[in-house]
Amino acid sequence: MGKILVTGAVGFIGFHLSSHLCSQGYEVIGIDNMNEYYDVTLKQGRLDLLLEVKGFRFIKMDLTETDSINDLFNKEQFDYVIHLAAQAGVRYSIENPNVYIESNIIGFMNILEACRHNPVKHLVYASSSSVYGGNKKIPFSTEDSVDHPVSLYAATKKSNELMAHAYSHLYHIPTTGLRFFTVYGPWGRPDMAYFLFTKAIVNKEPIKVFNQGKMERDFTYVDDIVEGISKLIEKPPIENLEWTDQEGKMSESSAPYKIYNIGNNQPVKLNYFIQVIENALGAEAEKQYMDMQPGDVPKTYADVNDLEETIGFKPQTSIEEGIKSFVDWYKEFYKE
Repeated sequence: MGKILVTGAVGFIGFHLSSHLCSQGYEVIGIDNMNEYYDVTLKQGRLDLLLEVKGFRFIKMDLTETDSINDLFNKEQFDYVIHLAAQAGVRYSIENPNVYIESNIIGFMNILEACRHNPVKHLVYASSSSVYGGNKKIPFSTEDSVDHPVSLYAATKKSNELMAHAYSHLYHIPTTGLRFFTVYGPWGRPDMAYFLFTKAIVNKEPIKVFNQGKMERDFTYVDDIVEGISKLIEKPPIENLEWTDQEGKMSESSAPYKIYNIGNNQPVKLNYFIQVIENALGAEAEKQYMDMQPGDVPKTYADVNDLEETIGFKPQTSIEEGIKSFVDWYKEFYKE
């Protein structure tokens, strides 16, 4: 079915996606720099499982290694590229801005250049719901303006969308950007709220509840993200020379370029989210209510109409079902 490069293959989403694509018959080459942003033991656990998957190969590589990236593309001649590698985390971007420029801007530039010189059928890349920044209109639509980011992380993701459009326009590379909404599930990132809450409750430690609990998030289960990506791979955008900025969608272009939201389309209140984790664990959390943190937004909510129209799919895993799966995995992995 073709050869796919998955960057960030040992990351949370990359791990699940790589395994799924191999099961679909794709040959998958995964790259990852295995950095220490969070527990490498978790990354190694994912990698150990991936190395047992038929059709998967792993290469340790950093996106900023321009020559290595170019050599890889020259040698492998990929059909598709799924670019998930990035420095994640809104709050971490406030403390360590340089890392985000190196990974999210320079790293993505290297991928675009490699696709330019070694053409692929479709480049799919991870954007983020954080690009909506200070937007008040709900739900967030890909037709909305996203010119007011409230974190450097969000700014780098918006930059990726602009860079992708330039390369789609100049070199006719079909690119699709996916704005993920708060992805969660087994093998997830330890810096995410649901992971931190679960760990604290298990260890009988207090949890920090920001914005006094007055937050809502469009939590999206990882299997739904994977399903959406896999269905979009072989649906690259095409040029539409009749498109104009007066009449066309802002998520499209005259170039082979498209942006989608992938979210559950059902925001969950933070206090209820905590209650679901408590129910799954059979334990109550000790809560410390805090003010809003810099870079955070009070609510996210995805409009996924375009996604549903294109592939006939929308995320639908309930928060109760998804959190139970995560808690079951957590107990098994950490022997709790």
